[in-house]
Amino acid sequence: QVQLVESGGGLVQPEGSLRLSCAASGSIFSISDMRWYRRAPGKPRDLVATITSSGTTTYADSAKGRFTISRDNAQNTVYLQMNSLKLEDTAVYYCNADIVVVGLRGPNLGHYWGQGTQVTVSS
Repeated sequence: QVQLVESGGGLVQPEGSLRLSCAASGSIFSISDMRWYRRAPGKPRDLVATITSSGTTTYADSAKGRFTISRDNAQNTVYLQMNSLKLEDTAVYYCNADIVVVGLRGPNLGHYWGQGTQVTVSS
């Protein structure tokens, strides 16, 4: 069994910063890509940023220049540093990861989600 647990959300003023964390735990053999998504009220869930196991990153246009995704492979943790936050960044942020777990029948690749953390940008 694998769990992804996010933390770091909260209320912040426009132009403020927040750092989200997401820690994976369980019978983990390896983790490849890790991602952050967000879902704003009344909108579909959107991909914000991706980081590969080797550290290659990609960003949505809305996140470029303001957000930074990083990871600590030893801690099975992914981070999202968000700067210059805007009202439109208000959303529930979810982490997501491709994880190979160790099962009774050997390694098995799964696609896992965290429970989400609320980020509210408001003056």
